[in-house]
Amino acid sequence: MEFSAQQIADYLKGKVVGNPEIKVSNFSKIEVGEPGTLTFLSNPKYTDYIYTTKASVVLVNDDFEPTKEVQATLIKVANSYDALASLLTLVDSVKPKKSGVSSLACISEKATIGENPYIGAYSVIEAGAKIGNNVQIYPQVYVGDNVQIGDNVILYPGVKIYKECVVGNNCIIHAGAVIGADGFGFAPTEDGRYDKIPQIGIVRIMDDVEVGANTTIDRSTMGATVIGQGVKLDNLVQIAHNVEVGDNTVMAALTGVAGSSKIGKHCMFGGQAGVVGHLSIADNSVMGARCAVTNNIKTPNGFYHGYPHMDAHQYQKAIACFRNFPSFRRDLMDLQKQVKELEEKLNNIK
Repeated sequence: MEFSAQQIADYLKGKVVGNPEIKVSNFSKIEVGEPGTLTFLSNPKYTDYIYTTKASVVLVNDDFEPTKEVQATLIKVANSYDALASLLTLVDSVKPKKSGVSSLACISEKATIGENPYIGAYSVIEAGAKIGNNVQIYPQVYVGDNVQIGDNVILYPGVKIYKECVVGNNCIIHAGAVIGADGFGFAPTEDGRYDKIPQIGIVRIMDDVEVGANTTIDRSTMGATVIGQGVKLDNLVQIAHNVEVGDNTVMAALTGVAGSSKIGKHCMFGGQAGVVGHLSIADNSVMGARCAVTNNIKTPNGFYHGYPHMDAHQYQKAIACFRNFPSFRRDLMDLQKQVKELEEKLNNIK
C-alpha cells in the first residue's frame, strides 16, 4: 500500500517540505534508506545521513533546519520519533490477525475462552482458566489452572503462565517468558541443608504491560508480585517474589530486582541494573546501566550510577578521579622519594 507525503503529513498534522506527491510503501533506517521508503531523524548523531539518504521521505522535528541541500522530502512534526511510532502502530493494526483454535491445542472443558480467539498448536489451557476476548495464544504456550487473562492479550510461543496468575488487558508477553514460577525462598537448616518455603501467592500483571522474551516474574510467597499498569520489561529481566513495580516503569535487558522491593512509578532502569531486596525506590528515579541500588531511594526524580549507587553527578566526579589514579600514584611516589631525600640530607647535617 502506497501513501503520498501529503497524506502522511495530514495524518500526522505535519508540514511537507519538498514534493508532497512523492509516495512511499515501506520504512527504512536513515543510514541505509532506499527510494520508496520513509525514515526519520530524531537523534542528532544521525544528522549527517539526512544529506545522503536515498529514502524518499524523512520525518524531522519542527525545529530542524538543513545546512545544505536535502534530496528527500521532509515532513516536519512536533516529535519525529513519536510520529514514527504512530505510523508503525497504524501499519501494524491493519495487518491480518491470526484467528481460530488449532485442533492440536489442548483446552480443558473447564476453561472459559472469550470471543475471537487464536490458539495455536500444542498450547495447553488448564481447568478454571479464563481467557478474554481477542486473545492470541501462539503455539506451545502453557496457561495454568485458574489463570485469568484479559482482553486483547498476545502470548507469543513458549510463554508459561503458572496457576492462578492474573494478566490484565492489552498485554504482550514475548516468547519464553515465565510468569509465576516459585520465588527463591529457602530456609537454612542446622545440618547445612535448605528447606523450601512454599510460595503460595500469585503474579498480578496490570493492563498495558509488555514483557520481553525470556523474562521471569516470580510468584509471591504470600499475596502478589505486582507489575503495574503500563510497565515495559525488556528481555531477560528477573523480577523476584513479592516485588511491586510501579506504573509506567521501564527496565532494560538483564535488570534484576530482588525479593520484596518496591519500585515507584515512572522509573527507568538501564541494562544490567540491579536492586537489592526489601528496598523502596521513589517515583521517577533513573538508574543507569549496571547501577546497583543497595539502599532505599526516598527522594523522587533522582539519577543514579555505579555500584553501590550514587548520584550521577557525584559518580562522574568519582570516575574522573579514578581515571587519574595512575598519575596520582606516580606523583605520590615522587613526593615520597623527595621526602626521603630531604630526610637523608637533614640527618647528614645533624
